[in-house]
Amino acid sequence: MVRPAQRRELVSWAIASYQISERTACRATGSQRSSIRYRSVRPHQEALRRRIREIAAVRTRAGYPLIHTLLRREGWHVNRKRIYRLYREEGLSLRIKRPRRHRTAVARAKTANPIGPNQVWAVDFMHDTLASRTSIRVLTAIDVATRECVALVAAKHFTGNDVARIMNDAASDRGKRPERIRVDNGTEFTSKALDHWAYWNRVELDFSRPGKPGDNAFIEAFNGTLRRECLSQHWFLSIAEAQRILDEWKDDYNKHRPHRSLAGQTPAQFRAAGLET
Repeated sequence: MVRPAQRRELVSWAIASYQISERTACRATGSQRSSIRYRSVRPHQEALRRRIREIAAVRTRAGYPLIHTLLRREGWHVNRKRIYRLYREEGLSLRIKRPRRHRTAVARAKTANPIGPNQVWAVDFMHDTLASRTSIRVLTAIDVATRECVALVAAKHFTGNDVARIMNDAASDRGKRPERIRVDNGTEFTSKALDHWAYWNRVELDFSRPGKPGDNAFIEAFNGTLRRECLSQHWFLSIAEAQRILDEWKDDYNKHRPHRSLAGQTPAQFRAAGLET
């Protein structure tokens, strides 16, 4: 389908190249003169464009749905289609390469999705590198029901005792331990220290199948967001600096960043609404 703007360019080219009238050029290209002569009366919306650029400059990995939610929260009465059009015209579109997923013939038993906070937590590790090329690890943990980040800790290495301590501290901060924790088969999660902590605190450890990160999809999605919006945007000089920036990002993620699966609410708002009801 040829857009009206492209038809106008074609008619202008025909007029300039062959020295013909507009009527003849329209007849030759199959265009309507009313469409060629039309001039938009739509306002340029510079204020809205400027605000979109400002949000995109701060949240460099934000797509148009997230920007639309933030604008609506600020009081802009605009729909998603307008934001999408302006987002494209400003050249802000992201190109995200989707990883290939491999299917398996072995089906995993489906578990019911949690309906309340602290029923299921999901935990995983990520890797990053400091400016000195020192490798560090980041332990990530979220509440599957509310999507809240309950733990985000950076260190050079972790042991099973470290994981158990972080889980215990996170449970103390939230006032309740989780009923189940979804983890992979890493040595820290299969350690005796974490198994001992889980046993005495009556927490079930739900292990995913080896080589199947989709079994713990919620934490994998969170890790992708953390990578795009934080780890890939900073060059850490030390573990202390990394922890400070992670703490700031965690606070923004839980209290200010809207979540699509929560109908545009932040995880903290979603949890507070659930507790009130």
